Amino acid sequence: MRPSQPTLLAVSRALAARRDALAQEWLRWILARLGAVTVREETLERQVRLLLDLLMETAGPLRRTAFELWQTACNAYGTTAAQRGLAAGDVVEELQHLRELLIRHLSELIAALPARASMATVLRLNRIVDAGITHAVVGYTDELVETLFAQRGVPLGARGPVEDAIAERLSHIEAELRHLRSQQP
Repeated sequence: MRPSQPTLLAVSRALAARRDALAQEWLRWILARLGAVTVREETLERQVRLLLDLLMETAGPLRRTAFELWQTACNAYGTTAAQRGLAAGDVVEELQHLRELLIRHLSELIAALPARASMATVLRLNRIVDAGITHAVVGYTDELVETLFAQRGVPLGARGPVEDAIAERLSHIEAELRHLRSQQP
């Protein structure tokens, strides 16, 4: 059972229309639960918006390529989570909250679809978010192992070189997203 192209495009359009609201709501939730933020708020906002942009593209005509880029971005999100000093489950919880926001923001659209199409759409969105969680955990774990080996278990502050590394990763993924969008018909 697969959602049809028109259904996927409707989901993508709905996400695009709600992108800013989703980003702000998700970012507020992340910041409220963290207390002290170890990376700049602007950096987190940029990362959240990038993930939402990629999520929109996973419903478009180049969804397979977009899905690979989504996984890469989620891996980077996990790396950033480790650099932010989060616990292992925190990155999972943050992406689980994205799922909750998607349910809240897309529920009317999905409920209006025929039963078969709505179920297929929900399953697809869940698969995408689940894959994102998996890749975020991999990025988190890889960064943690790197920290243990390269820095003898002493995490560096998230300002300066770490913040620069996060910005560089984001720039690279954003450039790939622009390239992907330029290929769309």
